[in-house]
Amino acid sequence: MAGRTRIVLISLMVLGVGGAAAWYMADGPAPVRAARSGGAPAVPVSVAAVEKRDLPIYLTGLGAVQASFTVGIKSQVDGQLQQVLFTEGQYVKKGDVLAKIDPRLYQAALDQAKAKKAQDEASLISAEKDFERARTLVIKSFETQQVVDQQRAKVDGLVASLKADDAQIEAAQTNLDYTAIKAPNDGRMGVRQIDPGNVVHASDSAVISTLTLTKPSAVVFTLSARNLNDVREAQARGPVEVTAFSQDNLSVLSKGTLLLIDNIVDQASATMRLKAMFANEDEKLWPGDFVNARVLTDVRHDVLVIPAPAIQRGPDGIFTWVVKAGDTVEARPITVGPTTADQTIVTSGLSDGERVVVDGQYKLRLDSHVTINQPRAPAVAKQERAS
Repeated sequence: MAGRTRIVLISLMVLGVGGAAAWYMADGPAPVRAARSGGAPAVPVSVAAVEKRDLPIYLTGLGAVQASFTVGIKSQVDGQLQQVLFTEGQYVKKGDVLAKIDPRLYQAALDQAKAKKAQDEASLISAEKDFERARTLVIKSFETQQVVDQQRAKVDGLVASLKADDAQIEAAQTNLDYTAIKAPNDGRMGVRQIDPGNVVHASDSAVISTLTLTKPSAVVFTLSARNLNDVREAQARGPVEVTAFSQDNLSVLSKGTLLLIDNIVDQASATMRLKAMFANEDEKLWPGDFVNARVLTDVRHDVLVIPAPAIQRGPDGIFTWVVKAGDTVEARPITVGPTTADQTIVTSGLSDGERVVVDGQYKLRLDSHVTINQPRAPAVAKQERAS
């Protein structure tokens, strides 16, 4: 009797556990039902909306800053450098005396040239008087015509000597003026390379210092030769805006205008050189520094754009994952245009307002269920605010 009762109790316990398990599978919490049913879990993704907007088209190249005026300050005459009258880094004006060469030899040469002229002037006066006397005497037949001609030649020779004396004085005066080395233009002085007391020569390759004018400044940069026609078309429409960014591409240094495209393409690198000018009033552009030059070639109006990370490439071409109703996805073939920063123009395959996946695509399959993370802000916004 007892054994039969034990069997009944065990049977009831087995039935109770089985019933509970059946309820848990059928009526338990939804996540548990989903897990037990064998369905694939939803894939977490980030999305962005397809939007219609005006998109500027930029080309960016690495360039170097050049001063609009650079000259090595050196002596044009030989002599001892007596004084250096500028301070390193000083901003000077055109005509300011920067240094002085010992002028004594050049002053003596000038004095000698002036004395020679005075001597020739006195000789000319005497020769002109002799010529007048000879001409009077030849009329009275007291002198021959040959003597008159000789006196005339002497006068002409002294006149020529006076012209040579003037040239000699001018040369001597110029050399004397060169002993005071003056700034040929406004600009900022660099580091002094030669100290007072040294003997300098006009033939020396070394300079006393370098003068640079940074207002305005130029940026010489390179772009792919494939963009030549785009830049030329932009120039044909009017002035082309160029923005100089710092090397990390985060700070706007200055805005200017494209000056020219070099007259030849470098075939070795398939690049072209361009030059842009900047007012540079705050002198953020410094000669020799490297910058990123961004050229505005066009503005596309009312175009559909999506973030560049949404674009995928497969064996059948370019596509993007589109989130459909019910938070499922499909791979949609698209055609694209130019890319600016983080935004790419879509010319076909999408409609305004549709959602595309910008992160998490590697887990997606056709009709996969997705969960939407925080909407992704376009990276281009920061750069457009800076510009």
